Amino acid sequence: MKNAQNPATQTHDFSQVVFKNSFAVMVLVGLALVSVGCKPESEEADPSQTAGMPAPVVMVANAKEQDVPLYINSIGQAIATESVIITPRISGQVVEKCFDDGAMIRKGQTLFKLDRVPFEAALASAEAQLAQSEASLDFANIELARYETIAGTNAVSKMDYDTKKNAVKVAKAQVAATQASVRTARIRLDYCTISSPIDGRAGARLVDVGNIVRENDTAMLSIQKLSPIYAQFTINEQQLAQVRQYMSEHSLKAYVKLPGDPGQGVEGELTFLNNAVEQATGTVRLRATLTNEDMHFWSGQFVNVQLVLRTLDHAVLVPQAAVQLSQKGQYVLTVDQQDHAQYRPVKTGQSHEQWVVVDGIKPGERVIVDGQLMVRPGGPVSIPQTAQTTNVKSAQTPRTKAANAS
Repeated sequence: MKNAQNPATQTHDFSQVVFKNSFAVMVLVGLALVSVGCKPESEEADPSQTAGMPAPVVMVANAKEQDVPLYINSIGQAIATESVIITPRISGQVVEKCFDDGAMIRKGQTLFKLDRVPFEAALASAEAQLAQSEASLDFANIELARYETIAGTNAVSKMDYDTKKNAVKVAKAQVAATQASVRTARIRLDYCTISSPIDGRAGARLVDVGNIVRENDTAMLSIQKLSPIYAQFTINEQQLAQVRQYMSEHSLKAYVKLPGDPGQGVEGELTFLNNAVEQATGTVRLRATLTNEDMHFWSGQFVNVQLVLRTLDHAVLVPQAAVQLSQKGQYVLTVDQQDHAQYRPVKTGQSHEQWVVVDGIKPGERVIVDGQLMVRPGGPVSIPQTAQTTNVKSAQTPRTKAANAS
């Protein structure tokens, strides 16, 4: 008689069967999902697979044709067009200050006055020596005239006559020397009044009344000319050939603004390109000139510079949201006349709030700007009525208008 099978053993065997069958089902489902998800982006959708699915809702915009600038962005610094450090040309004591710290200074305006007394005395001494030299010259001329009346006779030797002629020449030289001394004394007296050599804005004074300043040594004041002002910036050496090419064709515009400033910036003109590449950095220094009549820029401030090289005619623009990135590169999903999505690889240029598309899109084509995640290339899409006429925002900026006008 066979023994009856243990119920616990029967339950264990049944659990194993259920587990094995469940595992097999999970594997089959996983393989099916993998086969569905591994289709390439550019593969057309199978109508039989999408027939029962609603078309994804997307927003579209029309690619637009427009003239836009080609530019180089850089970070630079505002620097004064002229800058001087006032130092005395004589040594002396400061007796008067004739300006306010930080004031606008005009060329020739008096800044400081030094004690004139010692220099007036030096001038008086030089003038006295000049008078003495002139008297000596007069006496030498009188004696020479007397000797000339008896020259050639036995009353005077030729050596005595030549001595009198030489005395006149020596006296004339002494007069010339003392005249130079008088002129020097007058110049040094004029140096007691220190004037500005340029128009500009004064800094803080570096000496006070009563201080002793030394000739060509003591810094007394800094003056900087801020209108016009320079925006100095750099480009890398790979961009040098391109900049030189466009400089030879026309004058280049630069748009400069402070970090955080709204708008496109202040228009200036490129006026300087350095004659060498800096070996340490591999960059070339450039300079744009701005009028700066409102003193918006201050010397030493960091600025953002956009150097416009030329205008790209008939460039194709699409919104930035339309350009996507895959392993194959940049692409755009377009919508054809039958409201089906199409995969379009593109090549983009510079960004002007929208992308400039160099290749891959034509003006007027509809591009998807929202909802790309659910779109299958070749599959239908649904476009709300309010999105049918969405266009690319205009990229025409004041700088573009200026570039076109030039």
